[in-house]
Amino acid sequence: MSQESLPDPNEAPTPPASSDFPTPRPKKEHIKVMLIGSRNGVHSTIRHLYSLGFAEVTAWSPLQPTSISGEVMSVLRHSIPRD
Repeated sequence: MSQESLPDPNEAPTPPASSDFPTPRPKKEHIKVMLIGSRNGVHSTIRHLYSLGFAEVTAWSPLQPTSISGEVMSVLRHSIPRD
């Protein structure tokens, strides 16, 4: 193979001009869903959303106490299709 056909490893490739390619629009949007309530209420809602196919149970954050006694919260970062 000829050495002339190999790229020079010391030469940085020239990136294409940004106007050469359209910027792809993300196909998904990230949302956050927060559940706040009793430990039982949050757990049962997470299981119900799982049964509807919304999100895996393990995708939710661990339960965290809020400033109100007996109240906990859990957060889910979820992707939805963008219109």
